[in-house]
Amino acid sequence: MHIPESLQDLANSEAVQFLKRPKTIARSLAGVFSLIVFSSVLTDGYQNKTNSSQLRCVLNSNNAGCSFAVGAGLLAFLSCLAFLALDAHEGRTTTSRFKTAFQLLDFILAALWAGIWFVGFCFLANQWQHSPPRQFLLGSSSVKAAITFAFFSILVWILQAYLALQDLRNDAPVPYKRSLDDGGVVVTSLSPLSATSPVNTPTTGPHSLSYTSSALSPHLTTPKAPRLTMMPDT
Repeated sequence: MHIPESLQDLANSEAVQFLKRPKTIARSLAGVFSLIVFSSVLTDGYQNKTNSSQLRCVLNSNNAGCSFAVGAGLLAFLSCLAFLALDAHEGRTTTSRFKTAFQLLDFILAALWAGIWFVGFCFLANQWQHSPPRQFLLGSSSVKAAITFAFFSILVWILQAYLALQDLRNDAPVPYKRSLDDGGVVVTSLSPLSATSPVNTPTTGPHSLSYTSSALSPHLTTPKAPRLTMMPDT
């Protein structure tokens, strides 16, 4: 294991450079926000009334609200961990198609999670607004924290979608090159024929006509008209 000799070496290390990336910071924030949402609702989101021992959701006694917050928060947290692990191995991938597919998947999932958290925030805020005051002794502060960080999750997932879109735009397409070694076909353009290199070799003989291929020459010559001469009268 290499121990850095100075703080400059530590700052220039791959681990520190990876942690300083905007995408890594955005994923870390999204994971922390998701963790706060589902842990807050999971610990204090289910309470019982003073006159009953049955556990109910603090959000207007609607168990769907607490279940949504716990499920969405847990899945988003696991998604952030998975993409952080893939980001750590992104530099080792040499296939451009895999890299482009990963960036496209990152953009689609980030936009999808931004939409899910937007719907979830509206749903949780609506259920909390319709909850009777002082119905439960505990759980109000935890639910408020979950609603607040659900709103923050919308912003951070939008940021992730923007960063993924920037990576797609900045990733220059690699031109597809073919060579003779790879079994490709090389197309060459034919240069115009010069007048000094005739195509057809003239044949000479006692009964053969000698001619030149002036039709294939780039400089065509126009035939001259015959001259009319006046014969003197005798």
